[in-house]
Amino acid sequence: MRPSIGKSLAAAALATTLLATAACSGGGDTEEEPTGPVELSFWSWAPGIEKTVDLWNSQNPEIKVVLSKQAGGADIVTKLLTAAKAGNPPDLAQVEYQSLPTLVSNDVLADIAEQTKDVKDKFPAGAWQQVTLGTEAVYAIPQDSGPMMLYYREDIFKEMGLTVPKTWDEFAATARTVRQKDSAKYLTTFSAADPGWFAGLAQQAGASWWGIDGETWKVSVNDAATKKVADYWGGLVTEGAISGNPMYTPEWNKSLNDGTIIAWPSAVWGPGVLEGNAPDTKGKWAMAPLPQWSAGENKTGNWGGSTTGVTAASKHKTAAVKFATWMNTDTAATDSLITSGAIYPAASAAQASQHLQAPPAFFPQQADFYTSAKTIADSAAGFTWGPNTNVTYDTYKDAFAKAITDKTPFSAALDVMQSATVADMQKNGFTVAG
Repeated sequence: MRPSIGKSLAAAALATTLLATAACSGGGDTEEEPTGPVELSFWSWAPGIEKTVDLWNSQNPEIKVVLSKQAGGADIVTKLLTAAKAGNPPDLAQVEYQSLPTLVSNDVLADIAEQTKDVKDKFPAGAWQQVTLGTEAVYAIPQDSGPMMLYYREDIFKEMGLTVPKTWDEFAATARTVRQKDSAKYLTTFSAADPGWFAGLAQQAGASWWGIDGETWKVSVNDAATKKVADYWGGLVTEGAISGNPMYTPEWNKSLNDGTIIAWPSAVWGPGVLEGNAPDTKGKWAMAPLPQWSAGENKTGNWGGSTTGVTAASKHKTAAVKFATWMNTDTAATDSLITSGAIYPAASAAQASQHLQAPPAFFPQQADFYTSAKTIADSAAGFTWGPNTNVTYDTYKDAFAKAITDKTPFSAALDVMQSATVADMQKNGFTVAG
């Protein structure tokens, strides 16, 4: 039986709260042995994943997987909660890491620790920790990950005589130098519209926003590590050393394309964004590890990524875990995910795939791109997400946007996030320490 992580009343999607009151049963339930071929239903949004499913079905006639393509993000969470409440969820589902606690607290996902004893070592520790919620249970198999790194305009760095910053102190000094040398340029921007980005930066600094002890949750969105990150970026925005405009806007795209913004702390999937938003800059960007808080450290955070979970209601959990494990660890399967879906796999061996030897097309000059990315991925910090991450994220957007407009301390915005997160959890029946 999985350990309890609180009452079954959790916020679900970005604007919707679905309440479920099922008791915590988990993946320890006894399932009947199938007497014939098994059919598993699988919900996923990953591009091209149907090719991977077809590969499995061609090799495993005794366990047929039927894929149903879904919308990702909050949409699939809402749909899974609704289906589970109605008693007809799929056997398997693709779930983002930060959505796992919402589904676990609503008894949607099974604890598959017993069936995955030999799987843990196939993944970096940070990725595996995220599917355990900091407990002895296992609620999914990691599928893809988003280790964070620094992208920078190599050509402009050379023109301006800049060196790639190895620490955040050096990054701040570089930001000031850019403004002094060319007031039309910024090293980068701080985005109040992207909480996942900020969460990844906080992870690198050692943040721990949620924790579980039996029935009790600990919430510390405004912990010392996160406040350090917030105050650092807030100081740079306030002094004008970096921009405070959001990412993923036409203005931001133009700034990347015309060289107004010359660096971007992002994730391993960044080249695809740069190719789509800054097409004129092909071959001009390079990638390096994120700057570190202390010289000589080697840490990063994750921005994005997803897992494959098995539902508590599945009548064929053993078969479902077998497929989920194969899809995310077997060489042929992960190669298919890489080539058909352009994902960055979470499994350590898959990150050294033959299909990740050549650099991204947008980075033709950086032959060691994926070799470096694997080293960075291995250093990603673990993190425990909470059952109402959507509330925390929504509050981030409002609180940090207000802090930028009002020129108030970013750390105060964290206090707003903390209060909103705790209040929402308490409202929905969770026991929160302190």
